[in-house]
Amino acid sequence: MLSRIAESLYWIGRYVERAEDTARILDVHLQRILADPWTSEDAACRSLLGVMGKPVEDGPFTSGQVIEVLGLDQRSPSSVVGALAAARENARGCREIISSDVWECLNATYHGLARAPRQVESQGVHAFFRWVRDRSAVMAGLTDATMSRDEGWLFLVLGRNIERVDMTARLLRTHERAGGSIPSWLTLLRSSGAWETFLRTYRGALDDRHAAEFLLLDRLFPRSVFAALTVAESCLTDLEPDPGRAGVATDAQRIVGRARTGLEFRGPDELINDLGPVLAGLEKTCSQVNDAVSRRYFRQTSAVNWSSGALA
Repeated sequence: MLSRIAESLYWIGRYVERAEDTARILDVHLQRILADPWTSEDAACRSLLGVMGKPVEDGPFTSGQVIEVLGLDQRSPSSVVGALAAARENARGCREIISSDVWECLNATYHGLARAPRQVESQGVHAFFRWVRDRSAVMAGLTDATMSRDEGWLFLVLGRNIERVDMTARLLRTHERAGGSIPSWLTLLRSSGAWETFLRTYRGALDDRHAAEFLLLDRLFPRSVFAALTVAESCLTDLEPDPGRAGVATDAQRIVGRARTGLEFRGPDELINDLGPVLAGLEKTCSQVNDAVSRRYFRQTSAVNWSSGALA
């Protein structure tokens, strides 16, 4: 497979997952402010922007400004609208690999984004976030139902799960920075699509230990960090059919495997006590894996050096 095709598929997976999870994180933020009248809107907005890696300027911040920056900014691939637009742009470069159903889904979603500001104004921001999550779910379903399990599918699923680890860690950091409370865990689980599954697993026993264990360590829930790391590790293994006689073949496998085992053999109580460092470490892991995958599989473009002769 051409490296540019592999790179496009990898980033389609990442951008679609980023759009969905950013919508979930914004939903958490808005629901927390509405549910708790004692919450400082400015402090909550600054915390959220910091967690999402956005520079925080002086002056008061409102939820509306955060929605504009993280939700509706068309120029930023870190926003909901920008990520979906970037996914569609990457899909244009690999239409011969993805199925027509996947392309039509991404294309229709992209054209639907033009209505996003009007939808937010008329129906409310929660309706827009629900639409984004629905479209992302359709995209994921079509990917799994209409694409062969070849290298292209592996790169797309790899990107999806690396992004899922990163964004789930960021989602949990919004709770960890808020100080932690049972209502916050409840909102967090609902926004992760995990609430009903969590109730069936723990019989309604909602506390910090059980919630953190479920979202970070659960083997069966696909949005948990451990499950996403396991899938990413499996994709990397399948992309290297000849692993050699010792260890693993690539730096990306080594980084993901180390992160997975670090979670697998960590007790729930220890996890709660070290939640902040664990989440920061997971975000660092995702950045390192992305760099390792890029070096191994994608085209490396050297910087363009301008000379005076080129301008003559």
